[in-house]
Amino acid sequence: MTTHFLIAALALLIEAAAGYPLYSLIGHPVTWMGGLLSALEARLNRGAHRRLRGAVALLVLLAAAILPARALQDLLGDAWLGRLALAALASSLLAQRSLYTHVKAVADALDAQGLDGGRRAVAMIVGRDPDTLDEAGVARAAIESLAENFSDGVVAPLFWLVVAGLPGAAAYKAANTADSMIGHRNARYEQFGYAAARFDDLINLPASRLAALWLYAASGFDARVWVAVRRDARAHRSPNAGWPEAAMAGAVGLKLAGPRVYGGVTVSDAFMGDGRREATSADIRAGLRLYARACAIQFAVVAALALLTA
Repeated sequence: MTTHFLIAALALLIEAAAGYPLYSLIGHPVTWMGGLLSALEARLNRGAHRRLRGAVALLVLLAAAILPARALQDLLGDAWLGRLALAALASSLLAQRSLYTHVKAVADALDAQGLDGGRRAVAMIVGRDPDTLDEAGVARAAIESLAENFSDGVVAPLFWLVVAGLPGAAAYKAANTADSMIGHRNARYEQFGYAAARFDDLINLPASRLAALWLYAASGFDARVWVAVRRDARAHRSPNAGWPEAAMAGAVGLKLAGPRVYGGVTVSDAFMGDGRREATSADIRAGLRLYARACAIQFAVVAALALLTA
C-alpha cells in the first residue's frame, strides 16, 4: 500500500503533464481490452445461457488484464526506476487530462460554431442522441459527462491503483470497458452484459462517493453541494452516477439529468440539483474549473498519504 500511494501520485502527475502520447504508436490498453471483448462477444453471445456466457467473457477479460499487469509489477519491483516505470504504465489508465480536453471542446464548439458544432463535439463523449439536444441540452450533457467520468475515468482507476496496485487499476479498467461495451439494457446485451453491468456497479461504489467528496471540497464545502447530494444522489437510475452529478449540479447551480434520449428511446431519470436548466458554455467552463480543483485536491491527498507512509 505504501508504494501504491507513491505510484498513484506519480501517475497523476505524468498523466496531467503528458496525457497518453503513445496512442498513435502502440494504441491504448482500453482499445486492446475492447478488441478482446469484441472477439469474445462475437463467439459467446449466442444460443442459450447468455448470462453465464457473459460472465465467462468478463472473467477472461479480467484475467487478460490482471495477469500481465501483475507480471509487470513483479518484474519492475520497488527500485525508483521501477516505480517510475509502473507510474508511467498506470498513467495510461487515468483520464484526467483527456476528459478536460474533450469537455472543453464542447464549450469551445458552442462558442465558435453554435448548436451544430456543440452537437458534434458532445457526440464524442456521450451516448445520447445529439440531434435531440438544444444548446442548453448540449451544455448539460457535457457537464453530466464531466461529473460521471470524473468518477469512472479518474477517481475509480486511481482508487483501485492505491488498493491493489497496477493489477487493480487494470482490472477496474477492463470491467469498466466491458460495462461500456456490453452493459446495455437492450435485446442484444441485456443477458450477455448482465455480469459486466452488475460488477461495474459494485466496483464503482467507493469511487463515486469519493468523487462527490472531492467536488464538495473543490466547491469550498458549499452547502448547496451537500444538500443536492443528500437529497438527489440515490434517486438516480444509476447507483453511482448520481453522486458526482448531484455534487456538480449543486456546485454550478444547475438541474442536471432528468429525461434523456438514447437511441431514439426516452429514458426517464430523476433530476440532480434544483438550479437552472438553461445551461451555457459558461457553465461548462465553471464545471471544468471545479473539476480541475477537485483533481488538484485528490492529488494533494494522495501525495500527502505517500509522504506519510514512506
